Amino acid sequence: MTDNNLEFEFHDFRQGGLDKATIDVWLESVDWETLLNKRGTTWRKLDDPRKDQLDEATAITLMLENPTLIKRPVLVTEQQCTVGFKEADYAILFGR
Repeated sequence: MTDNNLEFEFHDFRQGGLDKATIDVWLESVDWETLLNKRGTTWRKLDDPRKDQLDEATAITLMLENPTLIKRPVLVTEQQCTVGFKEADYAILFGR
């Protein structure tokens, strides 16, 4: 973003917190399965029986309790929310 002179606001939800309303806004553009990172260390180390009976409500609760379960970055623009980074997708999104 900086390299392309794009204005942005960075929010580290591990440090700055995260609330359900924010996740709900993200889920208007992406589904919970896209937002939930099941490939990361946090997921693998998570000893929680709820992992075996996942639905959207459970996933949201787990993400609020463990923000590192959220796939990053989460990019919110006026038009949409995008999860994860692919340079080609960002180039299209920002017309670069």
